[in-house]
Amino acid sequence: MSLAIVHTRAQLGVAAPSVTVEIHLSAGLPALMLVGLPEAAVRESKERVRSAIINSGFEFPQRRITINLAPADLPKEGGRYDLAIAVGILVASNQLPAKLLDNIELLGELALSGELRSITGVLPAAVACKKQRRALWIPTKNCSEAALVRELDIRVADHLLDVCAALAGKKELQNAEQESPPLTLPVCVNDLSDVKGQIKAKRALEIAAAGGHNLLMNGVPGSGKSMLAARLPGLLPSLIEEERLETAAIYSVAGLPVDDICRGTRPFRAPHHTASAAALVGGGSHPRPGEISLAHHGVLFLDELPEFSRKVLEVLREPLETGSILISRAARQTEFPASFQLIAAMNPCPCGYAGDSSGKCRCTPDQVRRYQEKLSGPLLDRIDLFVTVAALPAETLLRLDNSKAESSADVSGRVSAALQLQYQRQSCRNNVLAAQSLDAICQLTDQNRQLLATAATRFGLSARACHRVMKVARTIADLNANEKVESADLMEALGFRQGLANQPSVFS
Repeated sequence: MSLAIVHTRAQLGVAAPSVTVEIHLSAGLPALMLVGLPEAAVRESKERVRSAIINSGFEFPQRRITINLAPADLPKEGGRYDLAIAVGILVASNQLPAKLLDNIELLGELALSGELRSITGVLPAAVACKKQRRALWIPTKNCSEAALVRELDIRVADHLLDVCAALAGKKELQNAEQESPPLTLPVCVNDLSDVKGQIKAKRALEIAAAGGHNLLMNGVPGSGKSMLAARLPGLLPSLIEEERLETAAIYSVAGLPVDDICRGTRPFRAPHHTASAAALVGGGSHPRPGEISLAHHGVLFLDELPEFSRKVLEVLREPLETGSILISRAARQTEFPASFQLIAAMNPCPCGYAGDSSGKCRCTPDQVRRYQEKLSGPLLDRIDLFVTVAALPAETLLRLDNSKAESSADVSGRVSAALQLQYQRQSCRNNVLAAQSLDAICQLTDQNRQLLATAATRFGLSARACHRVMKVARTIADLNANEKVESADLMEALGFRQGLANQPSVFS
């Protein structure tokens, strides 16, 4: 047999399109031709494959070898095709049988010794492979993430020789679930009880967790904004299986560890304020996920919000609405999931002390105005909760007894109960309620409608902002176990929106 066909997978965003590796041996001067739009790393696989085959004790055929990676219009990158190419050459040269090739897909990079090295994007490939009802053979180092996909025959190997022995029927490869190490339960390190005082800020954090709402905390340096934000993941429920798969697929494509995701821990990403737009939303000639995608089903914390470039902040507007980001390049478009919860913190002015009783602020009104103008109206419109985090005096801070403060577990129980109500009622969190279903789910009495209309006029709230107030009120009602939105629920929601109006020198 001089022709062999091996199945494998490419990587395109979080998708894994099928690639067929065709190897043909023909008469002529010994040569190895690789076609099918391969990039540099794929073209270099010729030398890796040659050395791996020889060092594994096989004979490299001294014939004209043509390797086609189909479809030809799909760009191929990385060393993920090495194993499929090596096996194809051995089958085409009659050193291995071809009987199993129709029912398996091969992924893995080869070292010169024949050892199998880990690759990125195994999880999306496993999901796609399951749909084709084929088995997947991968390097052992990728077994943890691949084992997330249930009801799929995933086999792992350490060396090209192991794969060849399995194809020849001489041994059976280990199952990925048997090889993957056991995962421990997530441990909440940052507890809400560590934060002294800040009752209103803690309440805002609870509401944000219960409804998936975006939150902006404003306060002087050292008031506890970052400390509060770091405790939000401890209030959120663990990732469900579908969320684990989606999030782990993004981390797999990015080449990041997925162990915490496998445990159900929600992502918490906190990029530095010098991050570029590409770092935040993703990019590159071959698009890679950015911070907003790595925070999918988790929290994106932006500290020192006005210190970010305005251009960088504006790219958040679309994903905050759609839950995804579309990256366009000349050849193709790539879409990454980006359903994240935005938690932001800022100082009221460049020096940080505007409005503080200490009188430390020396910023001019123009400096304060320019500082705040970095946050555009459309961006602020997409934030649901605004809270001022005031610094506690040292004597108060030292005197406070925190032994009876609510722990993250206490608040998490209320958050879980509220989320359960939401999923039973509308199968989603309140923050993603569609406009057409908002009136039915967030029913307001005539009195409450008049209250909201008056507040909208007084505070200059847009239609989007009014909708967000209604969603927050619905979440507060769920936390209070109210079937309908009561006046107190709406008043509290408006109170967290008035952060824009109560500080005209800070939010204009």
